[in-house]
Amino acid sequence: MSAPLAEAVLRYAGLGVLPLHTPGHKGGRGAHPLLRRFLTEEGLRADVSLSAELDDLHAPTGCIRAAETLAAEAYGADAAYFMVNGTTGAIHTMLMAALAPGDVLLVPRNVHRSIVGAMILTGVRPVYMQPEIDTRLGIAMGVSRAAVERAVREYPEARAALLVYPTYYGVATELERIADFLHAHDMLLLTDAAHGAHFAFSEELPPSAMAAGADLSAESTHKLLGSLTQSSMLLARGGRVPTERIRAASGIIQTTSPNEILLASLDLARVQMAEEGAERLAAAIQCAHDLRRRINEITGLWAFGAEHMGAPGMAALDPLKITVQVTGLGLSGFAAEEELRRRGVAVELADARNVLLLLSYADGAREAERVYAALRDMAATCAPMCTSRGAAAFLSLPPIPQMGMEPRAAYFAPRECVSLTDAAGRIAAETIVFYPPGIPVLAAGDVIDGATLAYLAAMKAAGARVVGAADTSLRTLLVIAEGSYGKG
Repeated sequence: MSAPLAEAVLRYAGLGVLPLHTPGHKGGRGAHPLLRRFLTEEGLRADVSLSAELDDLHAPTGCIRAAETLAAEAYGADAAYFMVNGTTGAIHTMLMAALAPGDVLLVPRNVHRSIVGAMILTGVRPVYMQPEIDTRLGIAMGVSRAAVERAVREYPEARAALLVYPTYYGVATELERIADFLHAHDMLLLTDAAHGAHFAFSEELPPSAMAAGADLSAESTHKLLGSLTQSSMLLARGGRVPTERIRAASGIIQTTSPNEILLASLDLARVQMAEEGAERLAAAIQCAHDLRRRINEITGLWAFGAEHMGAPGMAALDPLKITVQVTGLGLSGFAAEEELRRRGVAVELADARNVLLLLSYADGAREAERVYAALRDMAATCAPMCTSRGAAAFLSLPPIPQMGMEPRAAYFAPRECVSLTDAAGRIAAETIVFYPPGIPVLAAGDVIDGATLAYLAAMKAAGARVVGAADTSLRTLLVIAEGSYGKG
């Protein structure tokens, strides 16, 4: 299989050209010794910028265009756009290309903070949809088709809906039916498929966003496939969003000095999946099934599987995402994360009730056995300590707050700092998330209510990591200054 971009980068690294241009380390000659430990000599020579032989990310005609074309074919898309600003950059590009300031966007509340940022940048008007909440797990699932239909009836002027597919926990909604409904109403379907980049390469996984009918899909190729962290793709199909709009938006959002090694890693991740993706994913999926079964044999632990699916917003599950509820041990997810880290296992995320284990095509029986041993030892060691390890922090997600201002207006409005106890009824001037998973509890423009304040305080007390708040202790919050409502 050809990897035109990766091969071009390696050819250039071997030319022996004297670089009288950026970057300043000049092909590695000036690299710090510690930097040399991170990258090979050949890798340092490949760290070039704006070489004619290596094409132009923002107007590709050579190896980048060839690599993007092959990626589109592999993913069943009409076009693929390589991203080096992460999937955040892909999401920002997607909204800027598809929407205009003032357009109404239907969006679930359990979106990543990058989507709130994209709404601030583009000036779109969000209408938040309530995802399905699994009360036993205490987490948000997908947005159901019925919820999308209600939102469209209430806001027929909406230009698009943006759905998370799958959720961070691997739950996929009935995307194909939602796509058909939205297209029948002349609306776009945009997807944050950050955790679904591997779906296209296995029939044992839910349908990919492209196969299900998405018009644009932001996909984190680095999360469960083999490209380097920070690399991603934006996939397009159907021609509902003009190619020139996507390329222009990418040129605004992305760096003008893209890292060729990151770009090459996208090319290689694609060729790896094309060559052996189905086989390697099949092995990983079987490993995940076995691990999930063994986890459920440990007293005090529960890992839900496909049998838990079938309700609205919960059409299918990515088996490679294993959510382990630890409340039966009297632990919060945050405490369990610490316990597992002491045993040499780092989980993907923790929440109030669960830890999330993420397997990929790179994992096998040896890794699964190590995870199982750590969980079994944690259960044996921690079960007697159930009264002192955060059991009171098993929280339910608060309802969606009312929107007092649009996110862009709130971002630019005058603000002031108030104590947490005085914030009720004010409009949030900052977006506060617990990371991971990076889902906003408060978004800029929300009316702050008592339920949200209680959730913020309890999650902080339980040990969740606060991101986005000016005061990460959450003793104070930034709110819109009185007298500023309606401005911006």
